[in-house]
Amino acid sequence: MTDYDLNTVVACTRCSRLMDYVDRLAPAKGHRREDYWNRPVPGFGDPLARVFLIGLAPGAHGANRTGRPFTGDGAGDFMYPLLHAAGFANRQAAASADDGLVLQDLYISNAVKCVPPQNKPLTAEFKHCRPYLAAEQARLPNLKVIVTLGRGAFDSYMRLCLDHAVIQRLGDYPFAHGARYLLPDGLWVVACYHTSRYNVNTGRITEQLFIDLMEQVRGLAENG
Repeated sequence: MTDYDLNTVVACTRCSRLMDYVDRLAPAKGHRREDYWNRPVPGFGDPLARVFLIGLAPGAHGANRTGRPFTGDGAGDFMYPLLHAAGFANRQAAASADDGLVLQDLYISNAVKCVPPQNKPLTAEFKHCRPYLAAEQARLPNLKVIVTLGRGAFDSYMRLCLDHAVIQRLGDYPFAHGARYLLPDGLWVVACYHTSRYNVNTGRITEQLFIDLMEQVRGLAENG
């Protein structure tokens, strides 16, 4: 896959487990099933972005409902105000795909495009989505920095690099919050704890940690 076709992504049915889960997922209180996107969720953002932020997968009642990454769930409620403060978004809140949110110098997607049971994609599901991830990256001509939220997104992206012979050994790139690696292709990879509600509530990720990391990311994009 060398081009990123939005219609192809949205129509993808390669992962039967994920399709079955979406088919039987009950809507959240106050919503109807017809309110839900219930399909693979494509990435979005600035086509000239220097920064590509990759999460794990759509939230069951967030992106799977709204059709836009990190929109309508706790992870996005935490992250978007901080992206706005860091100059990567034109507004703080992300409620729906048509709320007027515009990303600046940033593109956002997920390693897996469909919502997985218990928020845990299988190895094969990561693999099936990596061509879409590669195609998204190929459409960002000014790309300088990849930011991965959580170990799942980090590992899948590094496996993509291994598949394309950008790196030789996964073991040379261990995951840790704030870890940053200059890859042989000239791109920086920066690892971050996921902005999940659990990580926020337990203090693993804080507003200051995320702001500090995004300031470092901007520096790499501008000077790296």
